[in-house]
Amino acid sequence: MNKLNVGLIGCGNISSIYFKNIRKFRVVDIVACADLDLNRAQQRAEEYNIPKACSTEELIADPEIDLVINLTIPAVHAEIAVAALEAGKHVYGEKPLAVSLEDGRRIVELAEEKGLIAGNAPDTFLGGGIQTCRKLIDDGWIGEPVSATAFMMIPGHERWHPDPGFYYQEGGGPMFDMGPYYVTALVSLLGPVKRVTGSAKITYPERTITSEPKFGEKIQVNTPTQINGVLDFENGAVASIITSFDTWHHQLPYIEIYGTEGSLVVPDPNHFCGPVYVRRKEHTEWKEIPLTHRFTENSRGLGVADMAHAILGERKPRANAELAYHVLEVMHGFHIASEQDRHYYLKNSCSKPPAFPVGISAENFDELLLSEKAAALDTLQEK
Repeated sequence: MNKLNVGLIGCGNISSIYFKNIRKFRVVDIVACADLDLNRAQQRAEEYNIPKACSTEELIADPEIDLVINLTIPAVHAEIAVAALEAGKHVYGEKPLAVSLEDGRRIVELAEEKGLIAGNAPDTFLGGGIQTCRKLIDDGWIGEPVSATAFMMIPGHERWHPDPGFYYQEGGGPMFDMGPYYVTALVSLLGPVKRVTGSAKITYPERTITSEPKFGEKIQVNTPTQINGVLDFENGAVASIITSFDTWHHQLPYIEIYGTEGSLVVPDPNHFCGPVYVRRKEHTEWKEIPLTHRFTENSRGLGVADMAHAILGERKPRANAELAYHVLEVMHGFHIASEQDRHYYLKNSCSKPPAFPVGISAENFDELLLSEKAAALDTLQEK
């Protein structure tokens, strides 16, 4: 089996889990890492036995690197992705795909133009929790999905984050910070969105940091911190979503999906695990469903491994850029709808990512996905 050489850019906190998880898969090998702070890149290289620490420019120019993992801050996601694609490399980025719709579209179009693959987080929808929900829906446990709810409501990040200012600027706020997890989960379960509407506002124009090391500093808020939205899906289902940095307490679920034959409780889409509950119309109580899929621990990087197989197998990865761009447009759509007092109709769609095979794990990952590739080829030959 072939293997892809990977370079990772952005050696901040989230990089640790990528370094740990990527080495579980035989299809990828991290051979270099880079950061604006070269000392930090060198520390990561020593910590995880990475052969090379270098500048971003050097990593992108390295002819030995096939795929770039982009873990930079959202403001430069597009810049790094475009540079990697221009250099002839596949690229997988952290969420969101980009800050602006224009930059997101540029990534999608450039990858297609260059014959390369662009993928993007979140990949939490590939975890055991949401994949179990996907199987339950596909197997008809709740009938045809009718509606859904999704709630992400917290007080805000200035209470605990060491440098929370960027969460309150353009490209931040609860929708762009946490919305990718919730909207991606909904699209992976219900399919693409047709239109959205919503209301958005800034509740507190100024925030005071109560965490260290910037305790007492003021943040001027320049993006909505309370977004209440409605999504109409192409399959006819309708969902309500709230993302908020303005809520002290609540007792609402993460995600629930309501069908013609019953209801489904979906676990936290920011994690890979359960629990999952179902209550069919004839049931008198909720029943916890044992997870049908693995990857229930923090498995960030799973999307990279699936993408590597997609590149080698000439298929679309599950956590692909078209999905990420559709999610980005949905999130922008809530803000646009609120600003312009209207429904926003999505200009771009995407396909619902294929479900993972039941029983897939790090140990049999390569074999099952190779079998998946073989089955796809057989189907094409039959056609």
